[in-house]
Amino acid sequence: MAAQISNPTTPSRRIKLNVGGKFFETTLSTLQSAGPDSLLAALSNRAAYNPIFIDRDPEIFSVLLSLLRSNRLPSAALRRFSIQELAEEALYYGVESRLRSASLPSPLHGIDAAIVDTIRPASDAVPSTFSAGEDGSLWIAHGGQISIYDSYLSYSTAVRTHLDDITSICRVWPEIAAVGSESSSGLHIYDLSSGRYTGSVHWTDQDDPRIYKARVCAIANSPDSVFVSFDCPHRENSVLVIDKSTLQVSSELTRQSGSAAKNTVPGKVTWLPETGLVIGSAVTCGAFGYSGYIRIWDPRSKEVVWETNEPGSGRSSRFGDSFADVGVDIDDSVLFKICSKSGDLAIADIRKLGDDPWVYMEDTNPSMREASYGGNEVHLHCYKRQVFVGKDGGLEVWSRLNERGGWSERRGDSENGRDEVSLKRNYVDKVEMGERGLIKRIEGGGERLFVSRENVEGIEVWESSNHSAIISVYS
Repeated sequence: MAAQISNPTTPSRRIKLNVGGKFFETTLSTLQSAGPDSLLAALSNRAAYNPIFIDRDPEIFSVLLSLLRSNRLPSAALRRFSIQELAEEALYYGVESRLRSASLPSPLHGIDAAIVDTIRPASDAVPSTFSAGEDGSLWIAHGGQISIYDSYLSYSTAVRTHLDDITSICRVWPEIAAVGSESSSGLHIYDLSSGRYTGSVHWTDQDDPRIYKARVCAIANSPDSVFVSFDCPHRENSVLVIDKSTLQVSSELTRQSGSAAKNTVPGKVTWLPETGLVIGSAVTCGAFGYSGYIRIWDPRSKEVVWETNEPGSGRSSRFGDSFADVGVDIDDSVLFKICSKSGDLAIADIRKLGDDPWVYMEDTNPSMREASYGGNEVHLHCYKRQVFVGKDGGLEVWSRLNERGGWSERRGDSENGRDEVSLKRNYVDKVEMGERGLIKRIEGGGERLFVSRENVEGIEVWESSNHSAIISVYS
């Protein structure tokens, strides 16, 4: 038995450490749980009769040791130390992945989400646009700069571009941004890890003098290509396919001319991973209300595979209530629209599109059925199989309450002759438009929801409570 206890590879063997003059005692298994490439695992393999000395902060080490023991941060840790302080020490010890995992927000459920922070760039702090990463990181464009925040939402750096203002930004690789401006022509590529400009792409046509000074309106990314909508001063517009490996235009999906609603430049472009299709939508608002189109292209054939114009095309059970915004759930190939007059939400399965594929949401929350809609600017965003809608400064979420069935589940409604899907609508944030400003953009990333408002400094960060009991809207 004595020989077993003295064995240096026994998981329960005790190891003493002296960190910055403070003594700690732990086990071999705890230190090795940091991972084979970590400093702590390497130190645990050293046979030492005296405590191993590490010249670092003992208070932060205490937090990281607790993390290794319980796989969670002590409740008081983030009150005592910033996440940046913890991250720097975690990187030194080689346990940054454990810290990141423990620091991630709870799964995002819009019903119980709340503002946990507002990220404000140091200068020109009113954002023009932003991009959220899958890891919860954030790129904020303000003026001609891009401020970069890591997955802990700690400020990393700012990159100054050659543009006066950035109005479109897209992540084409983890550290590579494609940006465009409504005041300058071309799509421009920047390596944000080095701050280096790497190239530009312009829409030109030597045979058509009307194609000049083409500005970027929307950008979408796929593994091999970037899809960009361009608009010229004389209203010629197009959607180009750009090869990511060469930064050359590989094809032109569409070219349109004129100021009619059905010919305006797509303000949103989305690539659908399941089918490889590209979805573009445009919305205009004039004296007679909203109008616009949704168009779906197959980049391989360059053909339009489906389209709808509102008002005016196809059979519609809501004629006269044109959409004010469109969103795409790329995980399940589902299309959403928000109606401009009623504020109702409708859904269409992209795999089953027809003349009138829309199914209108039946709200199962009695308190929301009489919710008023002021008819101002509306923004719709799909994230984590939920639909977030910004209306009149307030934020709503639509979610299914049972775990069975996806968005395509339908039930007949014999009274009005259309199918409906029963979802629950709740306020994430009920504010009057003047209290915090009109919502301009909504985007999700890393179990967070990011929201910007008109003429308001900073980006709101929304997360769910750690004690959320709300179930996912998908099975």
